[in-house]
Amino acid sequence: MNALYPSLFLSIGAMKAGTTWLYALLGRHPALHVTMEKEVHYFYHRYVDPGMLSDAYRLREVRNRYLLRFDPEKANIDAVRANLHWISAYLSRPVDDHWYRNLFQIRGHERYACDFSNLNAQLPREAWEQIAARSPRLRVLYTMRDPAQRLWSHVKFHLQVTGEVASLDSWGPDDFAEFARRPHIWVNAEYGGVLRRMRSALAPEMWKAIFYEELHADQRGSLRGIEEFLGLPPFDYPQELLERRFTEGLPRKMPAFFPALFADEFARIRREVQDEGFSLPPSWG
Repeated sequence: MNALYPSLFLSIGAMKAGTTWLYALLGRHPALHVTMEKEVHYFYHRYVDPGMLSDAYRLREVRNRYLLRFDPEKANIDAVRANLHWISAYLSRPVDDHWYRNLFQIRGHERYACDFSNLNAQLPREAWEQIAARSPRLRVLYTMRDPAQRLWSHVKFHLQVTGEVASLDSWGPDDFAEFARRPHIWVNAEYGGVLRRMRSALAPEMWKAIFYEELHADQRGSLRGIEEFLGLPPFDYPQELLERRFTEGLPRKMPAFFPALFADEFARIRREVQDEGFSLPPSWG
C-alpha cells in the first residue's frame, strides 16, 4: 500500500478554538507547507460524507475565495502561477488519494504537508487507523476551549455566515437551546469522543491535545511546544501576527442564561476530558 503522505500534520479543531490563528502562525514556519485552502476536508469526504467535496462545492470555493483579482503591475508572477496551479489541482477529478497528494505537490523543502480541517475531529476510529497506517510520520493536533465560550462563539459565527445574525437579538432561551443542539452544531462540542478515538487508534507520539486558554496565555511557549511535538526547530513568529485575531465573531456578549441551558452537558464534557488525563484550565470552572 502506497503512503498517503510521508509526513502529514493535521490540525483538527475543535471549531472556534483557535485553528485559524494556528494556521496563520504555523504557516510561517519554513518546515511546514500549508495549502491555499485551510480546510481541505478530504478525510471527512472519504470516511464520513462522500458528497462533501462535490464539483459544485469546489467550484463555489474557488469562485468565492481564490479567483481573486490582482494588479499585473505589482503581482509576483511565480506566486500567481503557483496559485493557479493549486486551483487546477483542487478542481481536478476524481477526488481520491492521488487528488489529495497533488494538493501538496508545489512544495519545496518543507518537512510536513499540513491540513487544518476541523471536520476531521469527527472521523471514526477506523479512519484514524487507516490514515496512520498510510502516513509514516503522522501528527495530529486537537485544540479544546471552554465548552460554554466555544459553543457561544460557534452559534454566533454560524448565524453570521448564514445571514441570520438578527436572531442573536430576537431569540430566547428555547431558541438558542434548540439551535445549539442541532447535530451539525453540537457534534463539535464532544471533546471526549474525539480524545477517545485518537487514543484508541493512534500511537501516543502521533497526537497532542492542548487548550485554547493556555495557547493564548503563553503564545510563544505554546507554539514552541507544537514545534517540539513535530520535531521542528524554533521559529520567531512576528509579534503583530501573534496579536491578530482571525474570523473574530460579532461583539455580542453571551446571555447570562446561555451556560445554564447546557449545564449538564458541559459538566459531562469536562468530566470526560479529565477522565482522559487532562487538567482543565481554571477558567473552565
